[in-house]
Amino acid sequence: QVQLVESGGGLVQPGGSLRLSCAASGFTFSLYHLSWVRQAPGKGLEWVSNINSRGDSTSYADSVKGRFTISRDNAKNTLYLQMNTLKPEDTAVYYCLKGNDRGQGTQVTVSS
Repeated sequence: QVQLVESGGGLVQPGGSLRLSCAASGFTFSLYHLSWVRQAPGKGLEWVSNINSRGDSTSYADSVKGRFTISRDNAKNTLYLQMNTLKPEDTAVYYCLKGNDRGQGTQVTVSS
C-alpha cells in the first residue's frame, strides 16, 4: 500500500530555513505528480506546491512563492521541500500528497 513518511520539521526562528523530506513506497514513484500541503492550527488544508512526475514543472501558492522550492529524487523515491525565509505564518503541519493519500505530517513551527 501507499506509504508517505514526512520528516525534517522542527522549531526555527523567523528568517530561518528547513528542508522537509517525504519518503515514499508502495507505488511507482516516478510516475506520479506530487504535492505538499499544510494545515495551520485551527485551519483547513492549504495547498503549498506541486511537482510533475519528471520534476521539471513546479507550481507554488502565492504565499510561499520565491521562498520555497519543491524537488524530487526519483531514484530515491523521495520528495523534498526547501523552505527559506520562514515566517510565523508558515507554522503548520506539512504533508506530502499523492492523490488522496498523505502521510502523518511533520510539524513546522516558526517562532522567536
